[in-house]
Amino acid sequence: MSKVSSYPKYFNLTLTTKIILIYFVASCFIIPDVFSQEKFKIVIDAGHGGKDPGRPNPNGIIEKNIVLNIALNLGRELKNDGNEVIYTRDKDVFLTLRQRAKIANEADADLFISIHCNSFHDSRVYGSETFVYGLHVNKANFDVALKENEVIFLEENFEKNYQGFDPKAPESLIGLTLMQEEYLDQSILLASFVQDNFAKKLNRKNRGVKQSGFWVLHNTYMPSVLIEAGFITNPKEGAYLNSSKAQKDISHNIFNAVKRYKTALGIGENYEVEYKPKDNIVYKVQIAASKRKLELKSYNFKGLKDLSVIKEGRLYRYFSGNSFDYNKILDHKKKAVSKGYRKSFVVKFKNGKIVDVQ
Repeated sequence: MSKVSSYPKYFNLTLTTKIILIYFVASCFIIPDVFSQEKFKIVIDAGHGGKDPGRPNPNGIIEKNIVLNIALNLGRELKNDGNEVIYTRDKDVFLTLRQRAKIANEADADLFISIHCNSFHDSRVYGSETFVYGLHVNKANFDVALKENEVIFLEENFEKNYQGFDPKAPESLIGLTLMQEEYLDQSILLASFVQDNFAKKLNRKNRGVKQSGFWVLHNTYMPSVLIEAGFITNPKEGAYLNSSKAQKDISHNIFNAVKRYKTALGIGENYEVEYKPKDNIVYKVQIAASKRKLELKSYNFKGLKDLSVIKEGRLYRYFSGNSFDYNKILDHKKKAVSKGYRKSFVVKFKNGKIVDVQ
């Protein structure tokens, strides 16, 4: 039936029928009471900045400006795609490695992306590589981590802040605890997508996904990558990286890598909708109880998110997860157990009050 022939039939309806029809159509678009999760949250870290210009090179190229432009371009695309974006810096300022990690952890981010340019004493070397945190470190990877970690020496009281960590000592890397280990697979997945895009879409030399002991990656408690977009010490690649076209192309391909990553993990829409039952019953997982009050940040609870606390007398009861679906909370309990909270158990809430322990 054509659109034209349908109009007379609508206008021939009685007023009562029209009202009923309009109410029925409108009711189809009324959304039940729902619970919406937060947007996918990404922290973008433009390396260096302020008194730290980045790696020295004979070509007069300033790394801190290149990586800031890439970071801002990337952030705009991610925001337009519905993600929440947090910058460690969005202007030319110096930040310590501790400050960068703190921003990501306090934001409770889902991803941490640090952007840098590489350098080498042999100007013939070129290509991009993306790092994840790990201890499978050969000398070449250690040297890259060494250069990025050396920014510690520009900080005041670095001996106190980094508790004996020496960026120049391989044993310092080996001595780091593997807080990033549980996110390693996800970090490698994103890194591989970044490198694949650079090679296939931008025709850049693919130096691969590598592991090394970057302090900022080790101390962020979420999937994290550090991208070395290319070598500013190579005259041709340095000139390319210094161009606005390259900076937009690089950021766009990182953006597409993030989209592929979210798709691979089954993260579709920015809001996951869960229908709320009428009885106002929700389930949470109790993971700990203590007389000590802790800040509800994932790094205090082995990376667990969706945290809450109830004070009963002198005791604080800490919970993770929040779902109307009992099966989903059982899956969350398994996750808590896998992270070391072996005595975790499910607690049922009604109208915000505990009604049952399971």
